[in-house]
Amino acid sequence: MNIGTVTHTEIISMALDSIRAHKFRSALTVLGIIIGVATVIAIASILTGLRENLVRLIQEYGTDNIYAFHLSTGFNPNQDREERTRKPLTEEDAVAIREHTDTVEDVALVAFSDWNFNRTITHQGYTYRRGNVQGVSANYAQTTNVSVSNGRFISDFDDQHRRSAMVIGVSVADALFWNHESAIGAQVKMGDHTFEVVGVLQKRKSAFLGENDEDNAVYIPFRTLRQISPGRRWMMLIIQAKAGKIRQALDQVEVVLRRQRGVKFNEANNFDLGTADRFISEFDNITKLAGLIAIAMSSVGLLVGGIGVMNIMLVSVTERTPEIGVRKALGARARDITTQFLCEAMTLTFLGGFAGVLLALAVSQIIMFFVPSLPASIPIWAVIAGLTVSVAVGLLFGVWPARKASRLDPVECLRYE
Repeated sequence: MNIGTVTHTEIISMALDSIRAHKFRSALTVLGIIIGVATVIAIASILTGLRENLVRLIQEYGTDNIYAFHLSTGFNPNQDREERTRKPLTEEDAVAIREHTDTVEDVALVAFSDWNFNRTITHQGYTYRRGNVQGVSANYAQTTNVSVSNGRFISDFDDQHRRSAMVIGVSVADALFWNHESAIGAQVKMGDHTFEVVGVLQKRKSAFLGENDEDNAVYIPFRTLRQISPGRRWMMLIIQAKAGKIRQALDQVEVVLRRQRGVKFNEANNFDLGTADRFISEFDNITKLAGLIAIAMSSVGLLVGGIGVMNIMLVSVTERTPEIGVRKALGARARDITTQFLCEAMTLTFLGGFAGVLLALAVSQIIMFFVPSLPASIPIWAVIAGLTVSVAVGLLFGVWPARKASRLDPVECLRYE
């Protein structure tokens, strides 16, 4: 080996020495890379944490459930007038699904109140206005894996006799009663109607943002809600497929509902069927936009950081011209000089990327400390991608300074002052 050549280990050591010799300058140079990498990883960590929470929450409700509704559920910006005028589903649709499918375990009914229905609940001077009032059938608890911490759930007897029974979520119970035990048997007012609280729901282990709809739930018997709020006939069917037969059940339910609702063979469905996989897929589609925005923001930082690296490497070439001349005089080849400066640029940007990862980790921990309901789980792929991109920036923007250094005339370099 020529005297002027050095090993890769020596090149990295020289790069680190150069960075230590100009700490402040190096830090300013890679500031854009630090911000860019930290932005991408921090946003990726939040979105990943939200997705994990959504998956766990859906699994708690049941992965074998099909949610049937006459309107499109989830994010649908293209909802047209035809969809808004669709007729709601009916109890007869639920009966038909039970009778004409062999892959469905059960069908639960959920009724919704009128827009002007008074949902305010009062008890001994305490008031709760955020109640999510729904009329549900007795099998709703089993179908959606609902459990009560105190009392009981709505029974078939409650539903058939239109009893004024009520099951409330933990947030409702906390607002109206000293403790959940005292809620059982209590008489509460909801609008002009009096209800007896028969149960308090047990809080789910998982939640999307620290809270879910069940925390504010106010469940009353399906037929009771239809009686006291007759103006709106909207309802949802929660169809529980037999274990491992969700795909077959989805096809059979679609066939039954098309027949029930008179949909012709060449017409699109005038109802919507949602599954756990569908909800997760819709969430992924929505978060793609946030991901693209994060990439655009980080690209600006990486571009600024790359330009800074190129500038500082050009300055380094000028400052180390005599060194380059000595190395070439001792036998170093052009590619040896190119490799040295490229390695220095990539080492600088790698350290910037590593600092960005640490900054993202700190930001994620701060977010979880101040907003515990907002999860921030840093994925390994985001860390690897951040470090890889930072090294790639050093390689890309270090090419010109490295080639400039390799083309210097050794005689002119030795005469340089």
